[in-house]
Order: sequence, then structure tokens, then C-alpha cells
Amino acid sequence: MITLNGESLTLEKLNGILFEDDQVEACKDAMVKVVASRAAVENIVHKGEVVYGITTGFGKFSDVLIPFEETADLQRNLIHSHACGVGEAFDEVIGRAMLILRANALLKGFSGVRPIVIERLLQYVNERIHPVVPQQGSLGASGDLAPLSHLVLTLLGEGEVFYEGKRRDTASVLAEKGITPIELKAKEGLALINGTQAMTAVGVVAYLEAEKMAFQAESIAAMTFEGLEGIVDALDHDVHRVRGYKEQVEVAERFRKLLDGSKLVTRQGEKRVQDAYSLRCIPQVHGASWQVLGYVKEKLEIEINAATDNPLIFDDGGKVISGGNFHGQPIAFAMDFLKLGVAELANISERRIERLVNPQLNDLPPFLSPKPGLQSGAMIMQYCAASLVSENKTLAHPASVDSIPSSANQEDHVSMGTIGARHAYQIVANVRRVLAIEWMCAMQALEFRGVFLSAPLMQKWYQEGRTIVPSITEDRIFSKDIEALAAWMKDEGSVLCRA
Repeated sequence: MITLNGESLTLEKLNGILFEDDQVEACKDAMVKVVASRAAVENIVHKGEVVYGITTGFGKFSDVLIPFEETADLQRNLIHSHACGVGEAFDEVIGRAMLILRANALLKGFSGVRPIVIERLLQYVNERIHPVVPQQGSLGASGDLAPLSHLVLTLLGEGEVFYEGKRRDTASVLAEKGITPIELKAKEGLALINGTQAMTAVGVVAYLEAEKMAFQAESIAAMTFEGLEGIVDALDHDVHRVRGYKEQVEVAERFRKLLDGSKLVTRQGEKRVQDAYSLRCIPQVHGASWQVLGYVKEKLEIEINAATDNPLIFDDGGKVISGGNFHGQPIAFAMDFLKLGVAELANISERRIERLVNPQLNDLPPFLSPKPGLQSGAMIMQYCAASLVSENKTLAHPASVDSIPSSANQEDHVSMGTIGARHAYQIVANVRRVLAIEWMCAMQALEFRGVFLSAPLMQKWYQEGRTIVPSITEDRIFSKDIEALAAWMKDEGSVLCRA
């Protein structure tokens, strides 16, 4: 059981909730702050004070005063009017992450919602009732208004949810489970949708998948290193120590462990003096990507514990401030940076694929074909990798450099962070497929060299791969193999070396 308090959620804990079915609960002390914050909102309403989003309209309508008897209607109308998301739904795990992150933000006690709202969010998490949220429609400032409105619809018994592997009307699922929909009170609708939880949820899932994939990329690259009889001198600790980048040093160290005991690697001057950069510079390039991951992790762990709605309630209602914590710029930058760091893993992987299949660059059978000429072998796999790498280059264009005014120019600068996060998630998926292609080619090269000559950890990695896809003994529909390896890497894949 993981206890949420709005302060101490980590990516490691999120990984357990998202992918290992850990249950969640609200911290009792945090709930005390929630109750106090709620009391402040109710006091504002009963006194008829003019406070944005509680007794006024929203955005450009912030100057319109709302009578006491219409405050509940105001919140319901807000959700209905803002549920303008379009396009394909986010993956179910992202909807799950949105529930967790929204609950954690509200538990900080600055948002003025009733405890029942947080309890219902956590009930959905524990009973695996996940909102169906369209991917498109957020500007990433004023919060992720459209995506989060679709989440809130499910609390009202409207919209759709994923439940037991099916996409269903929320009302029917709640009826089956005996759950009564919530009726929003003053400020609650605004508190639920003013925030960065859509872009951050996508960012969290993208990061967690990218981190695991970056470790897998090292194992795959190490197998290619053996298949091409790479020169291990370039991995010497002293080479990387004098550069000074911790991540580069760590990648080189893991590579030495992965290749320990290999009879396929060579020394400088033995077969050639230097390797191409895609082999020789693996620690430098992969290490730089790890630097990016470190930056992104730091920003995500701040944001998942942040109060991002508006207005925020301080000092038991003595101070209510309209600010801009809903602006997604920090996450927008982080997501654009993540795109670059992850895409580079595919860029260098595709170059290693080319070295594995190009007979002008190695002494392996052309395109790793069992019968060159009659059978094309891995020829078009490299095409596929090149296509994915090229697509990543377009997706990697920074979303955060764009802004467009909204709400009659009241909201005149926006982050586009949700677009950046969506593109980062797509790049992660593309990179995983490129790495799957490299893995297939590396296994084939290892067979030509002699699997028994490879390092013990590489033999283990080879056997893991061969439980998923067979050796290439003749041409077949390789698309199925690529997708099978990529799916294993995403959902079940192990990591050989973390130290």
C-alpha cells in the first residue's frame, strides 16, 4: 500500500502503482489539511466574497459574479463545456496516472475540495476504473483543461472508462459496482481540471518506459559490439574518467560488465586500430542520453508533488491567490528535452544496424541473409529502422517554442507541453522498435560468430531474445518479430545490468 500525502510521491512509487498494481490510500494528516481548505471555500461562498472560480466565471468571464445558488451549476457547466478533447484516447495506463497525480495534488490541501473527491479518485485507482481521455485538445496552460475534464466526467457518472479490459459507459460500470456519482460543489470542478496532470502523466509513463529501454539499449548495443568484434580498449575506465561525465563513466562500466568474458571482442591493432563512432562512442552518446533522463526525472518528481490549480488557498482561507502554477512550461521543456535524448538512442542504433547488415562494412553475410540473393535477410529491417529514425526527427521538433493566445487573449501565452509529452511518448515507442531491429540483427550476427564465444551475460541476453523470436533461417514476415520483441521490451523486459 502506497500512502499519498501530496509531498513524497516518487517515480519509483508511481511505477509500482502503474505497473505492479500497488494499492493507494490518502494520508490521514494530509486529509486534515484538505478538510480545513474545504471549510475556507465554504466560508467564502456563504459570505459572498468575490474569488475567482469560486464565485466568478472562468477565464475571460472572471469578472462575472455567480450567485450562491448557482455555484454547483457553475462547476458542472465548467466540466461539460471544457470536455472538448478529440482524437484517439490515451493508453489506459496514462488515465490511471492522471487519477493518481490529480489526487496527490489535491492532498496538498491548497485546493478546497471535499475529501470525497479525493477518495473517489483513489477508489478508481484501486478498483482499476480508468477514464477514457482523448489525447488532443490541450494547450498546456490554464492546466490540461480538456483532458482533465474528460477525467472529471467519469466522477459525475458520465463519459467513458476502461474497465476489465473493455471501454464502457461510466454510468453502467458505476451502477454495477454500486458507486454513486459525485455532484461537484463550489470550486471542485476548477480544482480538478486546473493542473498539468495530463502532460505530467504522459511524461511519467514515457520516462519510466524510456529508462527501462535505455538499459535494454545497452545490452543490445553490447551484443552488436560482439557481433562486429568491437575494440574494448575504447571502454577503458581511464578514457571516460578524464572526460568527467558521471553518466558516461557509468555506461562504460556497465558495458565492461556486459562484455566480461567475451572471446569475440578485440583489442586495438588486432583487427583494426579504431572502430566507427557508433561502436567507439557508445558510452559518450548513451551517457549523454542518461544526462537527459536525469534532468527529466528531476522535473517530473517536482511536478508530481506540485499544487498546480488556481486559485490556491492559504492560511485557512486568509489568503486566496490567483496565480499561474497551472502553466506547463517546466514540463514542456522537459518533454522536448526527453524527445532529443531518447531519439538519439535510435539514431546511433540505426547506424549500428547498418554496420551489421552492410557487407561493405563487415565480414558477415550480406544483410545477414542465410542465402544471400535468394533471400533478402535483414535488408528491409534497416529500411524500417531508418524510417522510424526519420519520423523521430520530425516529432523531436520542440513543441514548447510555440504559443497561441486563447480565452479572448486573457490566456495569451501557453506551453504546448501536452503536445510535447505526446510526441515524446511516440518517440519512445519508435525507438523501442528500432532497438528491437538491432537486437534481431545482433543475435543473427552472434550466431555467425559463435554464441558460445560471447560473454556470459550476452549469452543470457541471446537466449532471452530467442525465446521471443527464432533464428533467421529463411525470409519470413519480420514485422511480427519486430513487434514481438518491442512488446516484450515494453511489458516484460528485464534489465541485465544496472550497476
